[in-house]
Amino acid sequence: MKRLHVHVAVADLQQSVRFYATLFAAEPTVLKDDCAKWMSASEITFTEAFSARNLVAIT
Repeated sequence: MKRLHVHVAVADLQQSVRFYATLFAAEPTVLKDDCAKWMSASEITFTEAFSARNLVAIT
């Protein structure tokens, strides 16, 4: 089975988890100190991880 995997680097993991939990209407399947992951039966995995490197401010 093939899966689509989306990985996003974020500056504030807690804030981002709140946002995506609301957007997906689901809590993360996996939640660690430095990453959160939502896995669905529809073959999509969305992962976000804290990263202080290569962050770009979008205004």
